[in-house]
Parts: sequence; structure tokens; C-alpha cells
Amino acid sequence: MKQVIVESFGGADRLELHDTPDPQPGPGQVRVRLTSIGLNHADLMAREGRYKIASGDPPFTPGIEGGGVIDAVGQGVSGDRVGQRVILTPDAPRNAAGGLGGTYRELYLCADDQALPAPDAVPDDQLGALWLPYLTAYGCLVWKQQIKPGDVVALPAASSSVALAAAQIVKHHGGVAIGLTTSPDKVERLNQLDTAAYDHLVVTHDADRNMKPWHRDLRPLAPNGVDVFFDPVAAGAYLSTEIKCLAQHGCVWVYGLLGAADTVDVTPLIRKHAAIRGWALSELVAAGPDAWLPACRRILDGFAEGWCRQHVDAVYPLADVRRAHEEMHRGRHVGKLVLTP
Repeated sequence: MKQVIVESFGGADRLELHDTPDPQPGPGQVRVRLTSIGLNHADLMAREGRYKIASGDPPFTPGIEGGGVIDAVGQGVSGDRVGQRVILTPDAPRNAAGGLGGTYRELYLCADDQALPAPDAVPDDQLGALWLPYLTAYGCLVWKQQIKPGDVVALPAASSSVALAAAQIVKHHGGVAIGLTTSPDKVERLNQLDTAAYDHLVVTHDADRNMKPWHRDLRPLAPNGVDVFFDPVAAGAYLSTEIKCLAQHGCVWVYGLLGAADTVDVTPLIRKHAAIRGWALSELVAAGPDAWLPACRRILDGFAEGWCRQHVDAVYPLADVRRAHEEMHRGRHVGKLVLTP
């Protein structure tokens, strides 16, 4: 099979495609012929050596999402599973703390219960691209924050797959979803997407990438303040503006590292009894299957019911993994980028 291996940290040129032996399932295992692998910023950071919690030291295989079709089973697994379309559970990829267990490959071995049957509503090219956007959003906003009807939720990086998923989740739970984006061009593209569930969109920067006083545009949309910011940027003047816009008892949830470190004015947090908290999907996974499995099933139900619908911006063959990483780094896409072995 084809498998991507990073022999040393660095740029996209460090992603090397190797021929490796086809793995054979052992007792209690299934082998999944992957039809899609979700790309994530965590993959880029791991490749660069900035996310060793996922990569460890080289060599390693990137990839923390995957899905496809079971093509072989080991002893003790029902033969009826062969041919079943499945999604790897969020605890399945084994590249944490190093090793070759990531999903950038053609064939993937996992335990029988780590391959969840997928609803017909999920296309083949999305089977391996759901958990990072949808579980990241669901875990924070529903499992931790417990959003309720009427909550105003602001979503920076509105064109990202996580924010698009979050908007659908907010709307399904009766909240108001406001997307924030630095680019007027992306507003036009988002307005054309039937998968973008935003009630409003706000542009935070001008054409020269200078931050505008965007709190003025946000205020009429949330006159009592924003209950929740769900933010992968959260730094400097941007974060200071978010704090300024918070409602009483509001919260800024930080789930990414896209912003550069800078000074932040936190004094309004005191009079608002507000908070800044950190979030990572690993918290939900670490809580065990009693926590993440119901969340997975609720999201799969959402696809079957139609209120979850993901936008895939581009699909790249596994052989074009370097180009895919370069495009993700440029940040011009809307929604999800996917690799197909």
C-alpha cells in the first residue's frame, strides 16, 4: 500500500510517499480501505515539529481522521462487516506520541469497535473528514458549554470547517450563529453555500488586513453581548475586542493557535463575570467512550436527518499530499480539504 512518512520535521517536501506491506487484520481487528482522510492544521503543525503531542519524534505518519470501506476482518469479527462503509472513531488513529499509526495511507487496521457504521447521507469523500470539525464544535459547545436556545455564539474563522460545523450545531440547538471573517471575498462565498448556517456575517479586517473596529458591527446583532466566542485565533487586539463584546457571564473558548502572541486587555472580564477557557477535542476523547460515543452518534444522526451537511472545498489524491498541505497553509479554502488514497 501507499503510506506517507515524515522522516524529519520541516516543510511540505518532508511528506514522502512510501510503498509499505499491506497490513493483515489480527484477532478482533478490521482493515479499512480508506476512501477519505481529512486534512487539519494539526497535521501541518505536526509535520513542522510544532505539535509533538500528535507526532512525537520522526519518523511518523500524519493523519488523525479517516474513513472508508472494510475490506478484510480478523478472527472473531463477523464476515458481514466486509463491504461496510465506516468512520474511524476519534480514538482510533495511533500516531499520538509518535509512530506510524496516522491515517495518511491506503489501508488502516483498527479494532472492530473503532469502525462505526456510516449513514448513507455521508458521501465517500467525507467518511474520514467529520470528527475534527464536528466533534471539536459539539464537544465544546454542547458537552462543555451546554448552549441553550437564544444563546448568541460568535464564530471567528467563519470559512473554516470547524466554524461551519459549529454554526449548524448552534442553529440546531436554537442559538444565534454569527460568523466572523477577515475577508470580504469569503463573505460572498459563504453566502453562496447552503451549508453555511450563519444568521449574520461580520468582516473584521479591511482590504489591507488591518483590523477594523468590528465591535461596532457586532453590537446591533447582539445588543446584550455575545454569550460564547468559539475561536481558533484568540490573540492580541482581536481577543481584547472579543472580551469587550462578551455578555454577562459570557465565555471565550479558545480551540486553536492561529493568532500571534500579543498583549490582551482582560479587565472587562471582572465586571462581566466572564471567562476565557481552552478547549481541545482530546478532552472529549480522554473522557472515554461514554462521553465521545454518544456525541459521534448524535453527529451521524445529524447527517442522516439533514441538519449536518459538510462542504468539501477540494479533494486531493494521496500522491498530491504536498500540494494539499501547501493549499491548506495558504488558507484560501472554504470548508474542508480531503485526501483520497
